[in-house]
Amino acid sequence: MTAPVAWVDRLAADVPVAPDADTARAWARGELARPEYAGHGPTLLERFLDWLSGLGAGTGGADLPDALPVALVVLVLAAVLLAFWSTGRVRASTRARAAAVVLEDDARTSEEIRASADRAAARGDWAEAVLERYRAVVRALEERAVLDDRPGRTAHEVAQEAAARLPGSADELARAGRLFDDVRYGDHAVGPAEDAAVRALDAAVAGERPRAAPAGGRP
Repeated sequence: MTAPVAWVDRLAADVPVAPDADTARAWARGELARPEYAGHGPTLLERFLDWLSGLGAGTGGADLPDALPVALVVLVLAAVLLAFWSTGRVRASTRARAAAVVLEDDARTSEEIRASADRAAARGDWAEAVLERYRAVVRALEERAVLDDRPGRTAHEVAQEAAARLPGSADELARAGRLFDDVRYGDHAVGPAEDAAVRALDAAVAGERPRAAPAGGRP
């Protein structure tokens, strides 16, 4: 929030209280040129400023009423603050995703979780089937001591740590971990093919002989 606040301070200290329309647009464009507002394609604020330019052209170049430029600056400030607030929410959501865990406090055995995955698949709930089947993979790896029994492990951590012991399944582990995250947050539609892929991973890791655990017990 420091950039918009600093801009407001400069605005209050260094510029006229009632700028004309061209000055108001120039201030806004100068602020938007700062690196922190950089992005791909025209932003909402840039489209707003283009609309303002069209509005001025529609008046034949005449100045807008004296009060309007100040109102425009206020609107731009509000939009900048909203953009920063929205960015903060997106970052918070990303952090939440990174912190999501696979099993949490789940005490079921791998066979119990597989049975739950089968039931979900039988009723056509492919999202639940994929999630449960991946959880079964993780629990089976814990049962075999390929992974230590550690609550709070994320899908990314599973893929990274298991790949160090099961290099032949590293790519499939990484793909399944990404799929788990995508499905867990409702961003990715899945069906029988994705369920079959995680089922195949379960069989593959079960048949792969793990490498010795690295020194220190953690990859």
